[in-house]
Amino acid sequence: MRLPLFALAAGIALQATAQTPQPVIAEAPLRAHLSLLADDLFEGRGTGQRGGDLAVRYLETQAAVIGLKPLAGGGYRQSVKIEGTKLLPDSAVRFDAGGKTIAPKTGTEIVFGTMSGKPEVTVDAPLVFVGYGASAPEENWDDYKGVDMKGKVLVMMVNDPQPTAEEPNRFAGKAYTYYGRWLYKFEEAVRRGAAGALLIHTTPSASYPWSVPANGFGHERFHLAGKGNPVEGWLQEDTARALFAAAGFDLDELRAKAERRDFTPVDLKIKVHAEVRSAIRQIEQFNVAGIVPGTDARLKEQAVIYSAHWDHLGIDEGVRRDDKTDHTYNGAIDNASGTAALLVMAAEAVKHPAKRTQIFLWPAAEEQGLLGSAAYVQNPAWPLDKTTADLNLDSMNFVGKTSDIGVAGAERSSLYAAAGAVAKKMGLTLAPAIPDLSGAFFRADHFNFAKAGVPAFNVGSAVFSGDGHFTFVKDLDQSRARLVAFKKDYHQVSDEYHPEWDLSGMVQQAQFTLNLGYAVANAPAMQTWKAGDAFGKVNR
Repeated sequence: MRLPLFALAAGIALQATAQTPQPVIAEAPLRAHLSLLADDLFEGRGTGQRGGDLAVRYLETQAAVIGLKPLAGGGYRQSVKIEGTKLLPDSAVRFDAGGKTIAPKTGTEIVFGTMSGKPEVTVDAPLVFVGYGASAPEENWDDYKGVDMKGKVLVMMVNDPQPTAEEPNRFAGKAYTYYGRWLYKFEEAVRRGAAGALLIHTTPSASYPWSVPANGFGHERFHLAGKGNPVEGWLQEDTARALFAAAGFDLDELRAKAERRDFTPVDLKIKVHAEVRSAIRQIEQFNVAGIVPGTDARLKEQAVIYSAHWDHLGIDEGVRRDDKTDHTYNGAIDNASGTAALLVMAAEAVKHPAKRTQIFLWPAAEEQGLLGSAAYVQNPAWPLDKTTADLNLDSMNFVGKTSDIGVAGAERSSLYAAAGAVAKKMGLTLAPAIPDLSGAFFRADHFNFAKAGVPAFNVGSAVFSGDGHFTFVKDLDQSRARLVAFKKDYHQVSDEYHPEWDLSGMVQQAQFTLNLGYAVANAPAMQTWKAGDAFGKVNR
C-alpha cells in the first residue's frame, strides 16, 4: 500500500516502503546555506546592491545543482523592473503653523522621500488631517467624506479604527487589516491625487519602533516603476503633537474624533513646504524560481508555490574603509532563514515529485514593499487560476523545536484543514489563533498571492509571534525570551547568524511546510477560500 506523501520532522522515525522514500529535511545543508547567505560576503543582500546580485547568482546556481527545471525562457531569473530613489542631504521639509516656522530634524523627527520618479520635487500645500485615511465600504467607513484631496498633503494615523463596546469586531477587532498598513495609506493618497502623505508614528500603532521607518528612509528606497506620491514619510508622535499645537489643535482630541464614522477631514491651517532632491535610477532585479514538474497527467497542469524572499537591507553606502562600525544588515533571520530552507526543501522535492507541479520561488525586494512578489503575480510563471496555494517562509524559528505550529492566515481558506491534518501526522498541534496585532498577514510575500486570489499564508512565523504563543519542547521560558529579544534586532545590523543557534525548530518548520505542500500537491481538488473571504478574487 502506498503511503501518503507526508514526512515527520527531522529525527522522528517514519515507516515507509523502499519504493516511496519520504522527503526529509536535514539540518546540515540548511545551516550551511543560512550561514553563507547571512555572511558579510553577501553584504546584506541589498536591493540594487552587489550583495543582492551575489544572492541571485548563488540561488540560480543552486537551483541548477539541485536539478530544478528552469522557467519557460530557459533560465531561473524573472525580471523585476524597479525604480530606486535616494534622498539627498540638501532636502528639507518645513511647516508654517500659527505664525511659526517648524523645521523637524530629518532622521530623528521626520523621515521623508519621493516616489514620483522625479529628481527634484517642490511641494507647497495645505496639511489636512484625515484620521486613519481609510475608505472601507464593507465597514461603512470613509475618512474622506468626498473632500477633494488633490494637491494637499495628508497626515494620518497608522493602524485601523479601534473596536468599541458597541462594535467589538469592526476592522477585525484588535487585529490589523490592510487598511491599517502604511502601504495602503500611501497608495490611497496616490489614488486621491494628493501632493503627499505623512504618517504619525507610535510604536504600538505601527508595531515597530521609530528606527524601522528611519532605517528604511535612510537607505535608498524602491518601488515598481509608476506613479507615486510626490512626498511621503513619517512624523514622530511628539513632532506631530507640537505641530498640531502650534496651529491650535490638540492631537489627542483629533484622534478621538477619528474613531467615529462621522469624522470629516480637518484642514489644520498649516502650510507644508518640501524641497525633495533625490538620486533616481532605474534598475533590474530578479526573482529566482525553479520547477519540479508534476507526475499526474492532469494535475501536473496545476501548481503549488513555496516562496521566501532573498533580500534584506544591504550595506550602508559611502562608508569609509577605516570605519569599524558595523554597516551591514545581514538579515540572518529575515530572511536568510527562509531562503536557505527553500533550497533544502527544493533538493528533496526534486527527488520526490508530487502529482501537481511544485514551484520554488525566491522573490526580490520584499523589504521594499513586497515588490518581487507583486511583479510575479502581474506576470506569473504559472497561471494563477491553476495555482492551488502559496506557502511562504519568512523569519523562521531559530530557538528550538515546538509542539505546535503557527498557521495564522490559513483559516481564511481550506489550507487550514490541510494544515491540521499534516500537523496531526507530525505529532503537532496548530498554535492557537491570536489577533494579528502587527498586521503580519499583510507584511510578507504571500499577501500578493492572496490579493490575486491564490490561497496563501506565512507558515509558522514564530519570530512575529515571539510573545509566547508557541510551546517549545525544552527551555520554554528561555526560548520565548530569545524570540522576544529578537524584536530589537529586526531590521538592524544585529540580525546576524550565530553558530550556537538551535536550528531543530527551523528544520521542523521547513519539514511541516514541505509536508503541507505535498498534501496540497497530491489533493484531489485545488484549495479554496472560505465563502465571503475578501481575498477569493479569482474564479477557481
